[in-house]
Amino acid sequence: MSLKISDDFSYKKQIEWWKAIIDSINDGILVIDHQGTVQLINPEYTKITGVTPEMIVGKSLRQIRPTAQLPDTLADGKSRVAVYRKEGNIEYMVDMAPIILNGEIIGAVSVCKSLTEVHKLSQELKKKKEKLKQLERTMDSLYQAKYTFDQIIGKNGGLREAVHIAKKAAETSLPVLIVGESGTGKELFAQAIHNRSDRRDRPFIPVNCAAIPSALLESELFGYAEGSFTHAKKGGKMGLFELANHGTIFLDEIGDMPYDLQAKLLRVLQERKVRRVGDTIERDIDVRVIAATNKDLQQLVSKNRFREDLFYRLNVIHLQIPPLRERREDIPDLIYSLFRSSTVNSSNSSNVTYSIDEKTLAVLQSYDWPGNVRELKNAIEYAICMAEETHIHLHHFPEWITKSELTDLAQKQSIQTLREATEKVERKLILETLYQFGNDMEGKKKAAEALGISLATLYNKIKKYKINS
Repeated sequence: MSLKISDDFSYKKQIEWWKAIIDSINDGILVIDHQGTVQLINPEYTKITGVTPEMIVGKSLRQIRPTAQLPDTLADGKSRVAVYRKEGNIEYMVDMAPIILNGEIIGAVSVCKSLTEVHKLSQELKKKKEKLKQLERTMDSLYQAKYTFDQIIGKNGGLREAVHIAKKAAETSLPVLIVGESGTGKELFAQAIHNRSDRRDRPFIPVNCAAIPSALLESELFGYAEGSFTHAKKGGKMGLFELANHGTIFLDEIGDMPYDLQAKLLRVLQERKVRRVGDTIERDIDVRVIAATNKDLQQLVSKNRFREDLFYRLNVIHLQIPPLRERREDIPDLIYSLFRSSTVNSSNSSNVTYSIDEKTLAVLQSYDWPGNVRELKNAIEYAICMAEETHIHLHHFPEWITKSELTDLAQKQSIQTLREATEKVERKLILETLYQFGNDMEGKKKAAEALGISLATLYNKIKKYKINS
C-alpha cells in the first residue's frame, strides 16, 4: 500500500486518523500486538460479537478466549480464511492475517462478518446470478433459430432438391447463397441449416440489408468505437458480426447492400476479422454466413451494382427455392399445415380442425401466388378470420384471389370442354415463357427449348393464339 501523510500531522492526529478509518469499516476488526494483547476493536466488531472494548482491549486474547485462532496466526505467520466462530447465539465468519513490518511479524488482525450478513450477501449474489441467467436466456431466445427442415412442407422435385443441398450445407461452415422470390421461405431454409449444424446452440442473427438505412448499415454490421461519431454510445457498440460469433449471420436482401460496403464485407469474409467503425483494433470472429436475395446477382454484377468477387465468395453453395406457382401440387399440404399452426382463434385453436372443399382447393391451386407461401399464409389466416365455421369456402378468401384470371378459369372448367381449358392454360404458359426469355429470335429459341417444343411449333402456336409482341 502506498501512503503519504502530511508532515504537519502530529502523532496523536495520525492515531486518531487511523482509528477513524478502522471505525468506519463495515466489517468487525480486532487487532493484537506481538505479545497477543488486544490493542483495538471497532464498533462493528462489538455489533457482531457483543464484545465491548472494556471487556477485551488491553488483555491477552488467549486468556480471554482460549479457543481463539488469531494467536496461532501470530505464531506461525499463516493467514486463515472463513473460520467459523460462535458467541452464544451469534455466529460469524473470521478471516485472519499477520501484520508484517520490515519483514517482522508485529501483530495480527482478524476481520469478521456476521453469518446473517454473509447469508444476506449470498442471497443477493444468488438473485443477481439468476437475473443474469434470465437475461442470458432472453438474449438466447432473441437470437435463436426456431425453424427446422421439418417445417419445410412439400414434395415438389425442385423443393426436395433444395432441401437435399441445404442438408449437405448444414454439415459444413461454407457460405450459402439462397435465391428465391419474396415469400418463398429463404429465412426458413437459413434457420433450418443453422439448426442442423454444429452451431445450433449459438446465435442466429438475421439482418435485412434493405431495411437498415445505408448510413447505419456499416455500424450495425461491424459495430463502432466510442467517440467515432456524434451521439456514439459510451464504450462503443458491438456489431452484429461480433454478436453472431461462433453462430450464423443471415444477410437477407444482400442484393440491396450498398456497393462501397460490399468491399468491407468481402474483407471480413476473407480475413475472418472485424474492425469497428472508428477503431484500429481488429477482432477475430468465427461466423457462418448465409445470404439471400430475390434479385439476379449475376445481372447486378454485369451492371456494376454488385461486386463479382463478393458474389463468388457468397455463392459457394447455391440454393434455388422454387416459387409456389411452380409447385402447385404442394398447395393442399401447405394449406392443411397452415390450418394446424394458425393462431387466428388462439383461445380455442388447439381444439379446432379446419377443412376445405375440393372446388376451393382447385381454385387456390390455379392461382399464381405472386407473394408465394407468405401470401398463401396471409390468405388462409384471412379466410379463418372471415369464416364462422370450421369449413372454409371460396367466398371466405380475399376477392383478388377468387377473381383472378386463372382462378376464374378453374371455376368455369366444369362447363368448358377439355380442349378449351387446355388451350387457355397453354396460351398463358407460352405468354409467361416469352415474357421470361424475350420475344426476339434468341428469346423464342430459349422459350421453345424450355417448353420442350420445336421453334416451328412455337411459331404455329403463337399464330394460333394470336400472340403478338
